[in-house]
Amino acid sequence: MNPQPSARRSRLPLSLRRDPVAWDRQRPTWRDARPGLIAGALKRAQARPSGNWYVVGATAGLKPDRPLARTVAGREVVVWRGADGRLHAGPGICPHLGAPLADSPVRCGTLVCHWHGLSLDGSAFAGWEPLPAFDDGVLLWVRIDETGGETPSDAPVVPDRPAPAHGLTAVYEAIGVCEPEDVVANRLDPWHGAWLHPYSFVDLAVVGSPEAGDAPDRLEVEVSFKVAGRLVVPVRAVFTAPGPRTVVMRITEGEGSGSTVETHATPLAPDDRGRPRTAVIEAVVAASDRPGFAFVRRAAPLLRPVMRAAAARLWRDDLAYAERRWHLRATARFPG
Repeated sequence: MNPQPSARRSRLPLSLRRDPVAWDRQRPTWRDARPGLIAGALKRAQARPSGNWYVVGATAGLKPDRPLARTVAGREVVVWRGADGRLHAGPGICPHLGAPLADSPVRCGTLVCHWHGLSLDGSAFAGWEPLPAFDDGVLLWVRIDETGGETPSDAPVVPDRPAPAHGLTAVYEAIGVCEPEDVVANRLDPWHGAWLHPYSFVDLAVVGSPEAGDAPDRLEVEVSFKVAGRLVVPVRAVFTAPGPRTVVMRITEGEGSGSTVETHATPLAPDDRGRPRTAVIEAVVAASDRPGFAFVRRAAPLLRPVMRAAAARLWRDDLAYAERRWHLRATARFPG
């Protein structure tokens, strides 16, 4: 087998992969991806407090004239900005006759029901009670205490990430038939990377796991991102789970050091067959101290669709993993 590529950054961002190994000849990782190890990391993540906060969408996805709507664990929620820019959130059911506020416009910072014109400015009115909301500059969060069931916190646990003004940010969203724990379990299994995603990852090795070292909840990985042919970008990255529905991958060495990929899993309403549905909301914040990165940030409108397309390709496979895991759990056949 090939030795793992060095994660040190070279003068050029790309490296030439030497003596590449075919997909079916790479070292099997199933012995390392022990079910008990992944289950233990998942259990610890689920025990961490969330303060009842849920990610509902991207900051950039909130339009001035329409609310952002999401159903969180079966509860309709709408989010919008007031005239002063303040974020408002509350139930997505009009307190008058139950109109879907998701379809109602925002006028001068007020949400106006399109059935009868009832206006909501974000304060309590006629039984409609606002929900705490938080904008971290990349993602929008809503606190729903009756759903979360935890001790509420004033603000969500926002992972450390490069400042949006100095990074390139893209947010991808997808929906799968599974529960949040299935999404988190997928992210806490980095061993599948080069096997399930050979178009993106090669020469992957997990060099630090939850049972190896003083940091029990860090999964440290050496991997090369595939660019084209034998051209790759080798890095070292760390996976952590700061909350029950969040996993963060942070590049710690190599090109783009400090860049993060945040994966948030938000429970939705069941589908028409009663199966659980989960929204994957993933924020990629890329950063670099190379002088040319300033030009990359200027090209953000062109690059964001490319970044989202790359995330979509990965999540096509990862949601299949998460959905399969849920299906086996639901039918009492999951071997893990």
